Amino acid sequence: MSRRYYDLAFTDDVLEAQEHFGSRRAWGRRVELPSGTSSTDDASASPDPLTADEETFLAGLDGLFLATVSATGWPYVQFRGGPPGFIRTPDPHTIAWADFRGNRQYISTGNLAHDDRVALFFIDYPRQLRLKVYGRAHVTDADDSSPLAEPLRRLGYDARVERDVRIDVVAYDWNCPQHITPRYSAQELAPTLSRLQEEIDSLKAENARLRGGGEGVDAAAGVP
Repeated sequence: MSRRYYDLAFTDDVLEAQEHFGSRRAWGRRVELPSGTSSTDDASASPDPLTADEETFLAGLDGLFLATVSATGWPYVQFRGGPPGFIRTPDPHTIAWADFRGNRQYISTGNLAHDDRVALFFIDYPRQLRLKVYGRAHVTDADDSSPLAEPLRRLGYDARVERDVRIDVVAYDWNCPQHITPRYSAQELAPTLSRLQEEIDSLKAENARLRGGGEGVDAAAGVP
Protein backbone atom coordinates (compact mmCIF):
# COMPACT_ATOMS: atom_id res chain seq x y z
CA MET A 1 0.00 0.00 0.00
CA SER A 2 1.30 3.43 -0.94
CA ARG A 3 1.39 6.33 1.47
CA ARG A 4 -0.92 8.24 -0.86
CA TYR A 5 -3.58 5.52 -0.72
CA TYR A 6 -3.18 5.32 3.04
CA ASP A 7 -3.80 9.06 3.43
CA LEU A 8 -6.98 8.93 1.32
CA ALA A 9 -8.51 5.73 2.66
CA PHE A 10 -7.46 5.61 6.30
CA THR A 11 -9.53 8.43 7.76
CA ASP A 12 -9.87 9.00 11.50
CA ASP A 13 -13.08 6.96 11.48
CA VAL A 14 -11.32 4.10 9.71
CA LEU A 15 -8.40 4.21 12.16
CA GLU A 16 -10.86 4.12 15.03
CA ALA A 17 -12.53 1.03 13.55
CA GLN A 18 -9.12 -0.63 13.14
CA GLU A 19 -8.31 0.14 16.76
CA HIS A 20 -11.62 -1.34 17.86
CA PHE A 21 -11.12 -4.57 15.91
CA GLY A 22 -7.42 -4.94 16.71
CA SER A 23 -5.82 -4.34 13.29
CA ARG A 24 -4.50 -0.80 13.80
CA ARG A 25 -0.95 -1.79 14.71
CA ALA A 26 -0.62 -4.29 11.84
CA TRP A 27 -1.72 -1.74 9.21
CA GLY A 28 0.51 0.94 10.69
CA ARG A 29 3.55 -1.24 10.10
CA ARG A 30 2.67 -1.73 6.41
CA VAL A 31 3.07 1.95 5.54
CA GLU A 32 6.32 3.61 6.50
CA LEU A 33 7.17 7.27 5.89
CA PRO A 34 10.70 8.28 4.94
CA SER A 35 12.64 9.68 7.85
CA GLY A 36 11.70 13.28 8.66
CA THR A 37 8.48 13.37 6.59
CA SER A 38 4.82 13.38 7.46
CA SER A 39 1.59 12.54 5.68
CA THR A 40 1.08 16.24 4.82
CA ASP A 41 4.40 16.66 2.98
CA ASP A 42 4.31 17.37 -0.75
CA ALA A 43 6.01 14.04 -1.52
CA SER A 44 3.11 12.11 0.01
CA ALA A 45 0.67 13.92 -2.32
CA SER A 46 2.34 12.64 -5.51
CA PRO A 47 0.02 10.38 -7.52
CA ASP A 48 0.80 6.67 -7.60
CA PRO A 49 2.28 5.63 -10.98
CA LEU A 50 1.03 2.41 -12.52
CA THR A 51 3.64 -0.29 -13.02
CA ALA A 52 3.84 -3.05 -15.63
CA ASP A 53 1.96 -5.35 -13.22
CA GLU A 54 -1.08 -3.07 -13.12
CA GLU A 55 -0.98 -2.37 -16.86
CA THR A 56 -0.88 -6.10 -17.70
CA PHE A 57 -3.66 -6.85 -15.24
CA LEU A 58 -5.98 -4.16 -16.59
CA ALA A 59 -5.33 -5.10 -20.23
CA GLY A 60 -6.81 -8.57 -19.69
CA LEU A 61 -10.05 -7.52 -18.01
CA ASP A 62 -13.51 -7.30 -19.57
CA GLY A 63 -15.11 -5.03 -16.99
CA LEU A 64 -14.83 -2.69 -14.01
CA PHE A 65 -16.97 -1.10 -11.33
CA LEU A 66 -17.11 2.71 -11.30
CA ALA A 67 -18.22 4.62 -8.18
CA THR A 68 -19.24 8.28 -8.39
CA VAL A 69 -20.88 10.74 -5.97
CA SER A 70 -24.10 12.59 -6.79
CA ALA A 71 -25.08 16.14 -5.83
CA THR A 72 -27.25 14.59 -3.11
CA GLY A 73 -24.13 13.10 -1.51
CA TRP A 74 -25.14 9.52 -2.24
CA PRO A 75 -22.61 7.19 -3.88
CA TYR A 76 -23.50 5.43 -7.13
CA VAL A 77 -21.83 2.30 -8.51
CA GLN A 78 -22.05 1.29 -12.15
CA PHE A 79 -20.57 -1.65 -14.05
CA ARG A 80 -18.66 -0.91 -17.25
CA GLY A 81 -17.93 -3.85 -19.55
CA GLY A 82 -16.44 -4.64 -22.94
CA PRO A 83 -14.11 -7.07 -24.68
CA PRO A 84 -10.78 -7.88 -22.98
CA GLY A 85 -8.44 -5.03 -23.88
CA PHE A 86 -10.99 -2.21 -23.84
CA ILE A 87 -9.41 -0.82 -20.67
CA ARG A 88 -6.29 1.12 -21.68
CA THR A 89 -3.34 2.57 -19.79
CA PRO A 90 -1.94 5.27 -22.15
CA ASP A 91 0.69 6.26 -19.57
CA PRO A 92 1.63 5.39 -15.96
CA HIS A 93 -0.84 7.92 -14.57
CA THR A 94 -3.91 7.26 -16.74
CA ILE A 95 -6.61 4.60 -17.10
CA ALA A 96 -8.98 5.07 -20.05
CA TRP A 97 -11.81 3.37 -21.90
CA ALA A 98 -14.46 3.99 -24.52
CA ASP A 99 -17.81 4.46 -22.81
CA PHE A 100 -20.75 3.31 -24.88
CA ARG A 101 -24.49 3.69 -24.85
CA GLY A 102 -26.38 1.78 -22.16
CA ASN A 103 -29.79 2.44 -20.63
CA ARG A 104 -29.37 6.19 -21.26
CA GLN A 105 -29.90 7.26 -17.66
CA TYR A 106 -26.44 8.91 -17.63
CA ILE A 107 -26.24 8.89 -13.84
CA SER A 108 -22.48 8.33 -13.70
CA THR A 109 -21.89 10.90 -16.45
CA GLY A 110 -24.04 13.47 -14.67
CA ASN A 111 -22.38 12.79 -11.33
CA LEU A 112 -18.94 13.37 -12.87
CA ALA A 113 -20.04 16.80 -14.10
CA HIS A 114 -20.66 17.63 -10.45
CA ASP A 115 -17.67 15.87 -8.86
CA ASP A 116 -14.82 14.33 -10.86
CA ARG A 117 -13.65 12.04 -8.05
CA VAL A 118 -14.09 8.32 -8.68
CA ALA A 119 -13.28 5.00 -7.11
CA LEU A 120 -12.61 2.11 -9.48
CA PHE A 121 -12.77 -1.56 -8.59
CA PHE A 122 -11.18 -4.13 -10.90
CA ILE A 123 -11.56 -7.85 -10.26
CA ASP A 124 -10.17 -10.96 -11.94
CA TYR A 125 -12.40 -13.80 -10.74
CA PRO A 126 -10.44 -16.78 -12.10
CA ARG A 127 -7.18 -15.62 -10.50
CA GLN A 128 -8.89 -14.08 -7.45
CA LEU A 129 -7.22 -10.67 -7.86
CA ARG A 130 -8.61 -7.22 -6.98
CA LEU A 131 -7.27 -3.74 -7.64
CA LYS A 132 -8.74 -0.58 -6.05
CA VAL A 133 -8.10 2.84 -7.59
CA TYR A 134 -8.80 6.43 -6.56
CA GLY A 135 -8.78 8.96 -9.37
CA ARG A 136 -10.27 11.97 -11.11
CA ALA A 137 -12.29 11.51 -14.29
CA HIS A 138 -12.31 13.48 -17.53
CA VAL A 139 -15.23 12.72 -19.85
CA THR A 140 -15.41 13.90 -23.47
CA ASP A 141 -17.94 13.23 -26.21
CA ALA A 142 -16.76 10.65 -28.74
CA ASP A 143 -18.00 8.18 -31.34
CA ASP A 144 -16.92 4.89 -32.89
CA SER A 145 -13.91 6.59 -34.52
CA SER A 146 -12.33 7.23 -31.12
CA PRO A 147 -8.91 5.56 -30.70
CA LEU A 148 -10.20 4.10 -27.44
CA ALA A 149 -12.89 2.26 -29.42
CA GLU A 150 -10.32 0.32 -31.45
CA PRO A 151 -10.68 -2.93 -29.43
CA LEU A 152 -14.44 -2.79 -29.98
CA ARG A 153 -14.05 -2.41 -33.75
CA ARG A 154 -11.32 -5.03 -34.00
CA LEU A 155 -13.38 -7.67 -32.21
CA GLY A 156 -16.67 -6.69 -33.83
CA TYR A 157 -18.14 -5.79 -30.44
CA ASP A 158 -21.71 -4.54 -30.82
CA ALA A 159 -21.68 -1.18 -29.05
CA ARG A 160 -22.15 2.48 -29.84
CA VAL A 161 -19.43 4.68 -28.36
CA GLU A 162 -20.68 7.96 -26.88
CA ARG A 163 -17.83 9.12 -24.64
CA ASP A 164 -14.15 8.73 -23.86
CA VAL A 165 -13.37 8.38 -20.17
CA ARG A 166 -9.88 9.08 -18.86
CA ILE A 167 -8.98 8.67 -15.21
CA ASP A 168 -6.05 10.51 -13.66
CA VAL A 169 -4.83 7.91 -11.18
CA VAL A 170 -4.34 9.38 -7.71
CA ALA A 171 -3.70 6.23 -5.66
CA TYR A 172 -4.30 2.49 -5.82
CA ASP A 173 -3.89 -0.66 -3.80
CA TRP A 174 -4.14 -4.40 -4.43
CA ASN A 175 -6.88 -5.98 -2.34
CA CYS A 176 -6.96 -9.20 -0.35
CA PRO A 177 -7.99 -12.22 -2.49
CA GLN A 178 -10.04 -13.81 0.29
CA HIS A 179 -13.67 -14.70 -0.39
CA ILE A 180 -13.48 -14.19 -4.17
CA THR A 181 -15.41 -17.03 -5.77
CA PRO A 182 -13.66 -18.05 -9.00
CA ARG A 183 -15.91 -17.46 -12.01
CA TYR A 184 -15.14 -17.94 -15.68
CA SER A 185 -16.47 -16.27 -18.82
CA ALA A 186 -17.58 -18.22 -21.88
CA GLN A 187 -14.40 -17.09 -23.63
CA GLU A 188 -12.22 -18.35 -20.78
CA LEU A 189 -14.03 -21.69 -20.71
CA ALA A 190 -14.02 -22.15 -24.50
CA PRO A 191 -10.71 -24.11 -24.79
CA THR A 192 -11.69 -26.55 -22.03
CA LEU A 193 -15.23 -26.97 -23.34
CA SER A 194 -13.90 -27.52 -26.86
CA ARG A 195 -11.68 -30.36 -25.67
CA LEU A 196 -14.57 -31.90 -23.73
CA GLN A 197 -16.80 -31.68 -26.79
CA GLU A 198 -14.15 -33.40 -28.91
CA GLU A 199 -13.95 -36.22 -26.36
CA ILE A 200 -17.73 -36.54 -26.28
CA ASP A 201 -17.90 -36.67 -30.08
CA SER A 202 -15.14 -39.29 -30.13
CA LEU A 203 -16.91 -41.43 -27.53
CA LYS A 204 -20.19 -41.15 -29.42
CA ALA A 205 -18.50 -42.29 -32.61
CA GLU A 206 -16.81 -45.18 -30.81
CA ASN A 207 -20.09 -46.17 -29.18
CA ALA A 208 -21.88 -46.15 -32.53
CA ARG A 209 -19.11 -48.25 -34.09
CA LEU A 210 -19.26 -50.83 -31.31
CA ARG A 211 -23.01 -50.99 -31.41
CA GLY A 212 -22.94 -51.54 -35.16
CA GLY A 213 -20.31 -54.28 -34.85
CA GLY A 214 -22.19 -55.96 -32.03
CA GLU A 215 -25.39 -56.16 -34.05
CA GLY A 216 -23.52 -57.90 -36.84
CA VAL A 217 -22.04 -60.53 -34.48
CA ASP A 218 -25.40 -61.22 -32.88
CA ALA A 219 -27.04 -61.69 -36.28
CA ALA A 220 -24.34 -64.12 -37.42
CA ALA A 221 -24.78 -66.21 -34.26
CA GLY A 222 -28.52 -66.40 -34.75
CA VAL A 223 -29.28 -64.28 -31.68
CA PRO A 224 -32.30 -62.04 -32.20
